[in-house]
Amino acid sequence: MLLCCLMLLLLTSVYSAQNDNSTVRKKTILESQVVRIEAQPKKGFLYPFFLYVPPEVTKQKKQNKTQTFLVLPNNTGNPDDDLAVHAAYSAKQVSDLRRLASRLGVVLLQPVFPRPQTDWQIYTHALDRDSLLTDKREYKRLDRQLIKMIDNARARLAKEGLRLDKRVLMFGFSASGMFTNRFAFLHPKRIRAAAFGSPGGWAIAPADSWKGEMLRYPIGTADIKLVSGKSLDRKNLRRVPLFLFLGDKDTNDSVIFRDSYEKEDEELIFNLFGKTLVERWTTTESLYKANLPQATLKLYAEGEHSLSKEMWQDITAFFSKNLSR
Repeated sequence: MLLCCLMLLLLTSVYSAQNDNSTVRKKTILESQVVRIEAQPKKGFLYPFFLYVPPEVTKQKKQNKTQTFLVLPNNTGNPDDDLAVHAAYSAKQVSDLRRLASRLGVVLLQPVFPRPQTDWQIYTHALDRDSLLTDKREYKRLDRQLIKMIDNARARLAKEGLRLDKRVLMFGFSASGMFTNRFAFLHPKRIRAAAFGSPGGWAIAPADSWKGEMLRYPIGTADIKLVSGKSLDRKNLRRVPLFLFLGDKDTNDSVIFRDSYEKEDEELIFNLFGKTLVERWTTTESLYKANLPQATLKLYAEGEHSLSKEMWQDITAFFSKNLSR
């Protein structure tokens, strides 16, 4: 707890949009570094989020150009009931990735979503099945809350003279890669391009069945209307540029853990697709290439469960390409 408090205090440039009645002039978002926007339940999001607008974007304010968000779903790595732990992680990650934002000329946005220890089976940071179906308001439908955050940030920046596209770039790795992968399937109209690496041992299949077996969410899309409330928008999903990648030495497999998949899901994945991440890769390639023409997949030689320099170069190139389209 002490470490988390110290980390937040060190971010002296963080601006809080909580005390709107203060008579002291506060910095605008464009004048700030990393900006914390507090939760606004009445506007549809129960948790804070962080923003960073690089100087490269601010300088284009007078050009009336539509700018783009790069959304980074948070992935603290471990469950914790203390939201301050997740907030400290999010603040640090946004601060660490400012150079990437400058290079791409985008606005960074990262939510501070919880990942509970008490309700450990609800893997919120992965946007798992439980997080879509739970009746617990504090964990339910974080994908919809993220959309509300994006729209709130768009409105705030519009007041400061910046126009932001409602379609975003999104990037995640590991659990946040799972979130990114699944969010793109649930809300393709809100995605300009998405990159996700090592998404938990299995990327959601763009198919309802495989070899006669039904693929329920998040293995596939057979019951996506049941868990999300709407049918899969295949037409728009096919238009979304996706970059899915994995290291061939990666062994971080969430399929075997019950906060990610049920035992029946594990057995189905093992029987249909293989017992390791790399064994399953061939089927994933086939499914994505057959159903999603804008998808690019890459398996990195000697890559482990971490982001290498080569991966970062490819991620940056992927987003740069799709910003210019």
